[in-house]
Amino acid sequence: MNKPAKPRKRRWLRKLILFLILLLILAGAGWYAYNALKLEYTVTYDSYTATRGSISNALSFSGNLSLIDSASYTAGSNSTVRTVYVAAGDDVKSGDRLVRLSNGETVTADFDGRVNVMSVESGDEVAQGDSLVQIADFSRMRVSFRVDEYDINDVAVGQACTIAVTSIEKSFESTIAAIDYISSSTGNVAYYTATAYVDVEDGVLPGMQVTVTIPQEEARDVVILKVDALSFDAINQAYVYMKDEAGALNQVQVTTGVSNGNYIQITEGLDEGDEVYVEAKATESATASLLSSLFGGQQFNQPGGGMPGGGNGERGYNRDGNTQRGERSQNGQGNAPGGTGGGGR
Repeated sequence: MNKPAKPRKRRWLRKLILFLILLLILAGAGWYAYNALKLEYTVTYDSYTATRGSISNALSFSGNLSLIDSASYTAGSNSTVRTVYVAAGDDVKSGDRLVRLSNGETVTADFDGRVNVMSVESGDEVAQGDSLVQIADFSRMRVSFRVDEYDINDVAVGQACTIAVTSIEKSFESTIAAIDYISSSTGNVAYYTATAYVDVEDGVLPGMQVTVTIPQEEARDVVILKVDALSFDAINQAYVYMKDEAGALNQVQVTTGVSNGNYIQITEGLDEGDEVYVEAKATESATASLLSSLFGGQQFNQPGGGMPGGGNGERGYNRDGNTQRGERSQNGQGNAPGGTGGGGR
């Protein structure tokens, strides 16, 4: 009469074994996840060295060359060309004779320039208004370029600028001569037209594209550091991490100066040769990806407590460097002798 208890005991034993197996599986998965997360939360640091060098900032704009002085001369009445004094390519001075007609009309140059087109020869019959000769001054040209509303307050008449002719890689010095403050708009951005005049050499022709560079801030022979080496606190105060005598990382505030978006001047807090550290960019581990997929795509972020000294591990730089809007670009140069470390950056 007591035999039915035996099957119940077997069922209970099978459940216990299955539970123990499941427990072992969960324990193994937990141990694996624990070790993987330990690796995920390991903080590594890149190192950079403060060096001595120079930094310059400049605004850069695109424009093109155009003639200032050019003229086409025509016949004042029906006549015959009696004498041609010049040929295409000749340089002429203001007042030089160009063409004489049979009706006594003599065409002379109004300015110094070069004969661009010679349209007639001696003996040709011409009607009133027919083209005779065209001259142009190719030695001095106008450069027009657009300045957007973000930069117009940094551009002024009288500023020095460098005009680089893109196709022939030649540069010429000039100044901003005029600014038209009545804007034109492209989309939601207002643009203003600035003008400069430039003396050029042979081979520079109207219509060629140029880059107009206006220098701004400059710092020479100063302590500089890669912008990537900086961290910023909640009030945007810049700081770096430096090792003390015991090898521990400590947060050190720094004061910054001129920057070109790549290098930045350090006015206080660092000396030439100081080595600084910054938390390397973290990557999501395979475990985090697995957990994210298991829990419906939720984001699992590693904690920011790995930064010593109360830092949050976040870096940023809010200066506009090497950016571009429309035809304008912000650029600069940094000269960093000796280079910097970078942990593979």
